[in-house]
Amino acid sequence: MTRPQAKRQTERLRAQLRARSRRLGLSALPIAQCAVAAGLAWFVATELVGHARPFFAPIAAVISLGLSLSNRLRRVAELVVGVSLGVLVGDLLIAWIGSGPWQITVVVALAMAVAVFADGATLLVAQAGASAVLVATLLPPGDVGGLDRCVDALIGGTVGMLVAAVLPTDPVGPVRREARALLDELAAVLARTGDALRERDAEAAAAALNRARASQPLIDELRSALRGGQEVTRVSPLLRRRRRVLRRFAELAERADYAMRNARVLARRAYTALCDDEPAAPEFADVLGELAGAVRQLTEQLGRDGERERAREPVLDVVRHAVVLSTAWTPGPSEVVMVAQLRSIALDLLQATGMTRSEALAEMRRPPPAE
Repeated sequence: MTRPQAKRQTERLRAQLRARSRRLGLSALPIAQCAVAAGLAWFVATELVGHARPFFAPIAAVISLGLSLSNRLRRVAELVVGVSLGVLVGDLLIAWIGSGPWQITVVVALAMAVAVFADGATLLVAQAGASAVLVATLLPPGDVGGLDRCVDALIGGTVGMLVAAVLPTDPVGPVRREARALLDELAAVLARTGDALRERDAEAAAAALNRARASQPLIDELRSALRGGQEVTRVSPLLRRRRRVLRRFAELAERADYAMRNARVLARRAYTALCDDEPAAPEFADVLGELAGAVRQLTEQLGRDGERERAREPVLDVVRHAVVLSTAWTPGPSEVVMVAQLRSIALDLLQATGMTRSEALAEMRRPPPAE
């Protein structure tokens, strides 16, 4: 291996270690929650309830919390209902048909079928099947172990929610992180589309379009983080004041989603214009670069609660420059579409700063101040 190759490999390894360390740091509190909840669930089930081997109590606590902040309440409900269905169906059938290979087949199939009919959630169906197997293989007919398992599931889920309330994670941090990632991607798409128009490079426009089309996972992750943060504020009374911040981020997420959709249309039209060799005003590429800069300024304000208003003026400057530019030249068919999409993106960004639609439209239609 040559020295440059060894250097590149070392840099890759360091980057991987940094990424893994960052991932571990972000998961530290959820891991601590799961560990504490598992120990407490075992203590409650053994010392307070008196179960001999309540293995499912800590398991239920860990599953109900997990590393994901979203759908924790639903996971608890699915655990308890799934276990109860499996135990009920298993107890009824095993007492009647006995235990054996074909009996296990029938019990598991029926328990999972009932779970699918009742709700169909993955965790609920899996727990119903697992509980039915437990009853059919390990517990004698009429034994109270199946009922104990239901109680253990309830204990584990309840302890998990109590730990989440007492040791809550930051409900806003993950949302802010995902919002920044989405806005950074939006700024990159706009900047690269502008560069492609400036350099008359159809391949660069196609790359910008593909990047815009690949942004849906970022939108989905932001929405998931929002659901998780909202659930944390519902569970923990200590964090209810953060609901107001999450509501603002929910509006921002909606508008950023719309802005990215409009950016896809803009990038597609830019690609079409370049492929068809349509003439374009060079200044329009500069306006797109300004819009990308305005998005970055909005991103910078996300770390300062209540200061998104500072990002409005850069967006309005972009709109004014586009108006001046459109009066100075006769836009072609593609440019008409691109200008319309630029205005739509600006409208979305202004609403992301907290303005209503009517307020944003009024500001966009206001004539620029006289110099």
